Order: sequence, then structure tokens, then C-alpha cells
Amino acid sequence: QVQLVESGGGLVQPGGSLRLSCAASGFAFSSYAMRWYRQAPGKEREFVAVITSTRGFTTYSDSVKGRFTISRDNTKNTVYLQMNSLKPEDTAVYYCNARPPPNDYWGQGTQVIVSS
Repeated sequence: QVQLVESGGGLVQPGGSLRLSCAASGFAFSSYAMRWYRQAPGKEREFVAVITSTRGFTTYSDSVKGRFTISRDNTKNTVYLQMNSLKPEDTAVYYCNARPPPNDYWGQGTQVIVSS
């Protein structure tokens, strides 16, 4: 079965950095794009970034562009989200997402809190 396990969240001061990881299993990881989403308290889940399967093309939301970097290691079945220059408004639960047909899969999420 498909499993996505996020890690790397925590408490960080504004301006700091964190690196999130998402370990995937149960599907052909290298064949599918991988996405990060986030959900802040009281808000809807929103798209953060996507990376394509083999060429690794990336797209980011405007709110994180220039500060976050998505990457993947197809040898480790893992996708990463490097988050720099963190702001309080980046506080959210971060989820990775995969879409091997016919379903849409989510991890359990990892909490990121940006606060002084």
C-alpha cells in the first residue's frame, strides 16, 4: 500500500530554516510528480510546491517562491522541502502528496511553527 511519511518539522524562529522530508513507499516513486501542501489553523489546505518525476522541474506558490526549494532523491524514494527565511505566516502542518492512479495519497503531516 502507498505510504507517505513526513518528518523534519518543528519550532523555528523567524528568519530560520527547516528541511522537511517525505519518505514514500508502495508505488513507483520515480514515475510520479510529488507535491507539498500546507494547512494553517483555520485555513484551507494550500499548494506549496511540485516537482516532476524524472526531469525534476519545479513550480512554487507565490508565497514561498524564492525561499523554499523542493527536491527529490529517486534512489531513496524521498522528496524534500528546504525552507529558508521562514516567516510566522509559514506556520502550518505540511503534507506531501502523491497521485499514482487511481487515488490521491497524503501523509500524516509534520507541524512547522515559526515564532520568536
